[in-house]
Amino acid sequence: MDADELRALRRKQHDFTDQLREIGWYHSFELPDGTLINGYMSLEWERERWSRFPIPADLTGKRVLDIGAWDGWFSFEAERRGAAVTSVDCQEQANYLYLHRKLGSKADYRNLDLFELPWVDLGKFDIVFCLGVLYHLRHPLWGLEILCGLSTELVIVETFVTDGANWQDHVNDIPRMEFYETTELNGNFDNWNGPTVGCVLAMCRAAGFARVELIAADPENAVVACFRKWPPEPAEPAQEPPELLAAINPTTQGVNFNSRRDHDIDCWFRTNSAIPSKEELLLDVGEFGAAATLVAPDSGIYWAKFTLPPGLKTGWNDVRLRLPNSRFSAAQRIAIDMPRSAERIVIAGVRDSLHSEADCVNVTESGYLSCWVKGLPENADRGNLRLWLGDARMAITFAGEPIEGRRQINAKAPQDCPKGELPLRVECAGVMSEPVAVKVT
Repeated sequence: MDADELRALRRKQHDFTDQLREIGWYHSFELPDGTLINGYMSLEWERERWSRFPIPADLTGKRVLDIGAWDGWFSFEAERRGAAVTSVDCQEQANYLYLHRKLGSKADYRNLDLFELPWVDLGKFDIVFCLGVLYHLRHPLWGLEILCGLSTELVIVETFVTDGANWQDHVNDIPRMEFYETTELNGNFDNWNGPTVGCVLAMCRAAGFARVELIAADPENAVVACFRKWPPEPAEPAQEPPELLAAINPTTQGVNFNSRRDHDIDCWFRTNSAIPSKEELLLDVGEFGAAATLVAPDSGIYWAKFTLPPGLKTGWNDVRLRLPNSRFSAAQRIAIDMPRSAERIVIAGVRDSLHSEADCVNVTESGYLSCWVKGLPENADRGNLRLWLGDARMAITFAGEPIEGRRQINAKAPQDCPKGELPLRVECAGVMSEPVAVKVT
């Protein structure tokens, strides 16, 4: 198919504008008194779509968010099954308000754009519906990241796709997406993207979900279940758990993470099992699962990179790793959006790292210096500590855990550091220590 043929197809594809205008309702409804409202989408097809979702029949105690609710069938069905529902649409829909009154619904109806949701205090939701919305988003990956951060269990994503009829033919291809600058998709200005099935799955994984499963693919639509957590640990594990050695921010080489930044989490671990694939690594960060994007051997151990999941609590979060048939490892800790505070920082001792000579560093032989510091914040790390030798900032190579109130800090002096006696200072959280004299040889 050449470019002109493809453009012609897209302009007529997925277009039900005339039928919807004539019928007046998108969803169909069966009211408690038996009255039927016949919309563009049949009641049978709505129920079929619902039956695909991996959610319990009884939603009592669950919070459900329905984004792009339109007439509200999925909102009111979730409420009928016991859920506390919040419905969101960018424009107020008269049909929704009519059904809300007729059904005596208690659903919370908000007229918001998806990208406003992080700044509106709606809380977290067990289940989120994002049905027929993704292809309307100018920034689809960002939208999926927002949904991930709002959910605690599951997000159902249903969207237009360009290859629903033959996606298996290129399942191993690089994910692709068409971008519609104006009215290329069925003549509408608010249709921004047309992903392949593989692209939808890849974006959902990249958004931070633990696991992503394709539920169904129709000629023009795909339905994807995005889970925040891993399945439970096996009752009778067949593998020993891996030994998690470290979990750090690869940008700062520390334990602090900023949820507003695009951070991965790097882990090092040992395992007695066969070399694992990235699909066999199940990381938990706080209460959510994190999917691996890479695993590689590294000097007798393993290094793996994971997507840091959105929506983590502020403060310390435990990081644990397991294999499919093992229990979780012992935990390491990382800090999410955690402020730092210090009152008084004191250098309690300094030695040359190579020769252990006190109050001295030999820049000719190694240039590495070890110091022991009191008063540092609990979440001080290589990324937020500063060591100054005279006017030169040292490169920190190690920041240890507190031992009897002191932390060991190792750093390397620049090769051009002047010789002689220079002041050593430690800075963290806006607090600078008193200088300690160090002899540079």
